Amino acid sequence: MSRVSLAVLAACLLSASGAVAQEGRVDPERLNAATAILAGDDFEGRAPTTPGEERSVTWIAEQFRALGLEPAGDDGTYFQTVPINRFVQDGPAVITANAGGETITLQRGTDIISNSHRPTNHITITDAPVVFVGYGVNAPERGWDDFKGVDVRGKVVLMLVNDPDFEVAADSPTAGKFDGQGMTYYGRWVYKFEEAARRGAAAVFVIHETAAAGYPWNTLQNSSTAPGLDIVRADPERERVQAQGWIQQAQAARLMQAAGLDYATLKTAAQGADFRPVELNGVTMSLDFGQTFSRLTTRNVAARLPGTRHPDETVMYGAHWDAYGRAVANAAGDDIYNGAVDNATGVAAVLELARLYAEAPRTERSVMFVSWAAEEAGLLGAYYYAAHPLAPLETTVVNINMDSLLPGPASSEIVVIGFGKTDAQNRLADLASEEGRSLIPDPAPQVGAFYRSDHFPLAKMGVPALFAAAGFTGASDASRAYVRDRYHQPTDEWSSDWSMEGAAQDVQLLYRVGRDLANNREWPLWTPGNEFEAVRDASASSRQE
Repeated sequence: MSRVSLAVLAACLLSASGAVAQEGRVDPERLNAATAILAGDDFEGRAPTTPGEERSVTWIAEQFRALGLEPAGDDGTYFQTVPINRFVQDGPAVITANAGGETITLQRGTDIISNSHRPTNHITITDAPVVFVGYGVNAPERGWDDFKGVDVRGKVVLMLVNDPDFEVAADSPTAGKFDGQGMTYYGRWVYKFEEAARRGAAAVFVIHETAAAGYPWNTLQNSSTAPGLDIVRADPERERVQAQGWIQQAQAARLMQAAGLDYATLKTAAQGADFRPVELNGVTMSLDFGQTFSRLTTRNVAARLPGTRHPDETVMYGAHWDAYGRAVANAAGDDIYNGAVDNATGVAAVLELARLYAEAPRTERSVMFVSWAAEEAGLLGAYYYAAHPLAPLETTVVNINMDSLLPGPASSEIVVIGFGKTDAQNRLADLASEEGRSLIPDPAPQVGAFYRSDHFPLAKMGVPALFAAAGFTGASDASRAYVRDRYHQPTDEWSSDWSMEGAAQDVQLLYRVGRDLANNREWPLWTPGNEFEAVRDASASSRQE
């Protein structure tokens, strides 16, 4: 897009009059304009704690202010300060395995990815025993324990990615123990790192397989040198292992072979509930690497329109503003991870929703618009908000998440991530049906997308979530190409030939859903038996009918 046309579209964003866009309708051109701005090189990939953050959060706050939204952050501002720890690699890493007198050198980035979220400047692990712990899952409610009381303190644990029933046959006793092709929280690397820390492991490495992880190795490798971020923890020695990361499947198999074990056999065994940890006899690992550690702050951006009758009840829309900043350059020499789809598009959607609400009559319940910090580092801004909410979580009606809207034409289908988890979906289905459209489940449930975006920390606290993903329908060529060629890479860039018609169509429905809920006395519920149902029920007395 030329500078002139982009400048015209940018001017449209600052217009609160609605003269450019049709009243009450999401404007695909405005979505495109906001996406182009946030994904521009001058925002430097929007990494937290960098100049790119300052430009991003300032710009987003300016849009909220221009629309006439009230600040909802700290001390009458649009910002909620989030304290974090920042970790930057300092020098090379020496990672080796000793197997029967033979030294196997593992190259960081190529063979293994290793970092630390311990607040220290150097990590050294020497000759630690290596233990394979299957999927690393402890889920009593599902009758599953991969550890069986085995002590892994001070050891390096290897874990399979995803859940134990991801690849099992339909007639296996394990089938259905988790969610089959739908990844649960137990399948996520975040859980696996946490479980290893709870058990006192020295280090944890998740074994990468593309199908089970949902993305290729280069997705991890390309962003591996970006600074690591974590919330400030009360007891980091207990909550974080010394070293954590991923290991290539071929390298894990090589270590097992050195111990006289077969990877395929061990993986099959791990898919049964009777699996017990297997120590790689004669194999130890050593790691030595430096990092610089600093305590910094990042910021959520929050604005609201207070309700006319029930201002303490809140309908929330959210999208994370961050991407990966500058990291490993690709073959073309591009080192800016612009994050156009993920997630400049989501922020653009939140801004367009804010415009629609600002131009319309005020709703009975309050409506809040949040742009989250440090999602790519582990949902840190949303986790901080969940612990320090700006509006009561007990009376937050629904959290409508906007994350990664693929450009493209309108579609008859709408993908719902976390299909069937909340009855808020029924309202979306009814409105879609009026337009001759239908909802479909996540076409890639194995990647566990529901547990990987900013609604999740609030869902853990009971807040019902609705997450639709524009453009990710079926096994479309566009979906596959994006995940393969652009996701978390410098190639996730905005292009002047983008059309946001499909995204606008979906965002319009989410506007209608939110507005309906903001003008009635209904409270969306989690589906009976859902993992978040109990915590929401515990706060039922806080909500008025």
